[in-house]
Amino acid sequence: MSISDGHTNLWTVAEAKAKLSRVIEDAQTRGPQTITRRGRRAAVVVDAEEWERRTQRAGTLADFFRASPLRGSGLNIRRSRDRLRPIDL
Repeated sequence: MSISDGHTNLWTVAEAKAKLSRVIEDAQTRGPQTITRRGRRAAVVVDAEEWERRTQRAGTLADFFRASPLRGSGLNIRRSRDRLRPIDL
């Protein structure tokens, strides 16, 4: 049963396997393509450039703290000196 009718981005595993070139082309031109197995979403094919954009690291933790609006504000947070609570192991 085909569920990609030219208007949706859904493909069965069998259909995607038979038409892999088209699935890739559609991912590049029409956006993410969903592959289903037994009627449930199993995988999504996306354009490689889009994948790289979405998974690119935004920066390091140090960069995050350097960009904080609280940097240089004089905020002084002190560590609590309270005793730790007992934990049963």
